[in-house]
Amino acid sequence: MLYWPMFLVAVLFGIIHLVPAQNAKFWNDQAHDTLQKALNREASLNRNIAKNVVLFVGDGMGVPTITAARILKGQQAGMPGEETVLAWEDFPSVALSKNYNTNSQVSDSAGAACALLCGTKTKRGVIGVDDHVTRGDCESMTDAAKIDSILVHARNAGKATGFVTTTRVTHATPSNLYAHSPDRNWEDNSEVPPDQEALGCTDIAKQLMELGSDIKVIMGGGRSKMIPYDVADYEYPTKNGSRTDDRNLITEWIESKDASRSRFVWNLDEFNAVDPAETDHLLGLFEPSHMQYEAYRQNDTGGEPSIAEMVEKAIKILQKDDVGFVLVVEGGRIDHAHHDGLAALALLDTIALEEAVVKVMELTEEKDTLIVVTADHSHVMTIGGWPVRGNPILGLYDEELAEDGFPYPTLSYTNGPGGILEQESYETTGKRRNLTDIDTDDLSFVQPATFPLVEETHGGEDVTIYARGPMSHLFHGVHEQHYVSHVIRYAACLGNAEHCDKYVNPCVTNGATSFRVRGWVIACLSLIFIVIPCLHA
Repeated sequence: MLYWPMFLVAVLFGIIHLVPAQNAKFWNDQAHDTLQKALNREASLNRNIAKNVVLFVGDGMGVPTITAARILKGQQAGMPGEETVLAWEDFPSVALSKNYNTNSQVSDSAGAACALLCGTKTKRGVIGVDDHVTRGDCESMTDAAKIDSILVHARNAGKATGFVTTTRVTHATPSNLYAHSPDRNWEDNSEVPPDQEALGCTDIAKQLMELGSDIKVIMGGGRSKMIPYDVADYEYPTKNGSRTDDRNLITEWIESKDASRSRFVWNLDEFNAVDPAETDHLLGLFEPSHMQYEAYRQNDTGGEPSIAEMVEKAIKILQKDDVGFVLVVEGGRIDHAHHDGLAALALLDTIALEEAVVKVMELTEEKDTLIVVTADHSHVMTIGGWPVRGNPILGLYDEELAEDGFPYPTLSYTNGPGGILEQESYETTGKRRNLTDIDTDDLSFVQPATFPLVEETHGGEDVTIYARGPMSHLFHGVHEQHYVSHVIRYAACLGNAEHCDKYVNPCVTNGATSFRVRGWVIACLSLIFIVIPCLHA
């Protein structure tokens, strides 16, 4: 039966959007425009060399998350929502990524990041090493098992490098950019077992300051992994660091750099004071652990920049390099919100990541900058029911009640903390939670879940790859996840660069293209002898 009370309330408060009639002409015109874009794309593929690369990783940003975030963004603007287009959804190239680990059907962030950033699939829970390494076993981590990331390849090619994350800078995804570890949890020295340390394994934070010392921009959270256990945090005097080796890695970083051209910042005011034109190295650590969710960022004690603001600052510092740059950006807290069953926070962090993508599009040119947006894995959130067009994506299904007489939300999870809440409700009332008078838009609302787990799990379905810029057309079907790294290296001529001496249009040069003069002359003469006879034919 129709759930009239809920429907009437929705109408009274204007949350059911009236959608203008969209007849056959509307949809035919839309399809025609899309088709024309596809035809134009085929006629003008960008085969330039990528002077710059920006890789965005939405941690846990599976297809349901993107769809729901798209709808929420539209509804925030007063639209029904479904018709909204996120910035990356306008990119010309779209593909799917198979994101399993070598020992796990559903991947974790560490193994998935190794595939994305280092170009090799590996086991769950290890950092920057191949499948030969056993998690937690330092002895198995031989030099041959260590894999270099795209940042290392970029540095070797003379490019400027950097990364931005909303997690700790030593967390599972960013650590693959610079570290090699048989365990993702060995972020500071106190977390490395003594017997494994004796075998030569070092913590991830230490590797950031040593192996990653030439990374020009590092921004995220994770101060506690850098300072000793008896040293108070900059922002929270009652919290101390976690290192037990008496090393203050922040101080060491500051002392290792040219003081006139480098900056360490931990709050918004210091961040805003950084002049990119006068800064070559920037270390920004804005929390002891992970950065705040976007929804809570404004309430932070010391103030934090948004992910878009961090990306803008990073681009302006890195693009001073004439050879180009590679920047990796992680929207890491999308994943954390999902693990806690907090869909609203996950969607808002996804929208924040989109703002960062827009900023990169504004600051770079498509002809020489490859932008890739993807995810490391998905989550088990789903969009269900038969809600009317424009029904609040964070709201309850508006057409009818479930068989138990209670309403249910459009968004729910297969497993997670919401399942525990349902279990507790059954144990106390004999029924699941009655959400009739619950504000499901509230940021702290935990979505229902089928199976009770303390932490919601990852989802194993394929995730999307969106790309624009040089060689973006190489993303074209269903790929293994590690393929992403190989396309980036190919497009930017990192590593084996034999193909970079060739160019589809050798008579036209730009700053992103390099090839031998002799090859250029031969190619142009060939065009003359081919094209001129054709004109007279």
